[in-house]
Amino acid sequence: MHLDVVDLRAFYYRTKLGRSVQRSLQGALREMWPDTSGMMLGGFGFAAPMLRPFLDESAKVLSLMPGQQGVMHWPAGAANLSSLVEETFWPIPAGFFDRLIVAHGLEACEMPDALLAEVYRTLAPGGRVIFIVPNRGGIWARRDITPFGYGRPYSVGQLETYLRRNRFQYESHRMALYAPPSNKKFWLKSAPFWERRGRAMGPKFMAGAILLEVSKQVYAVPPGGLREAVRGQVEILQGLGRPKPKPVNNREM
Repeated sequence: MHLDVVDLRAFYYRTKLGRSVQRSLQGALREMWPDTSGMMLGGFGFAAPMLRPFLDESAKVLSLMPGQQGVMHWPAGAANLSSLVEETFWPIPAGFFDRLIVAHGLEACEMPDALLAEVYRTLAPGGRVIFIVPNRGGIWARRDITPFGYGRPYSVGQLETYLRRNRFQYESHRMALYAPPSNKKFWLKSAPFWERRGRAMGPKFMAGAILLEVSKQVYAVPPGGLREAVRGQVEILQGLGRPKPKPVNNREM
């Protein structure tokens, strides 16, 4: 079940914890995609806070928000780049996106296979998508004071296996949100320290979010297509002789 856009916007833009989450996720995304110049970049779910750093360099940025969640104008103070879409049917041409970020989308979707089919359809050949989901082993998935406490959490292995079954190839992953999900000043101020410490030590169970990158692989047809497999023409009645008239028996006449 998707959270309401009003609640998501309030968390990310009106709370100190939400702004801290933004910085952490934006930093991890920048490590994975340091340059998107000239690319068509999209987001699905509530990816708007994570798309902001890519606005100035990408050829185009679109934020798609599912009907079950609702939509908001984005970015603030500029021409709107967000759109309300059906969860598993986007008004986007096939192969449109070079890069795509899915945040608060997969874990909340009631038809995840259909959603992944739409992601695959709209992604260009060789294009890449990053799924941001709650970490099953982290404390963030166990507390509902943030959006990461809702929906279906995953482990890295579970998510990788599921995406591979849906025709995506694993590329890389990062863990994020190592500080506890707390609004207390101490944890908010020390969040950057915990992010650096967590990434250096690598304890996956402490992270609140998984950022897993996969690519769309399109396999080429062998040269010659079916002619490579079919050596010669096959007629419909091949192997059958021509019909012969039945001999006439004079005794039967």
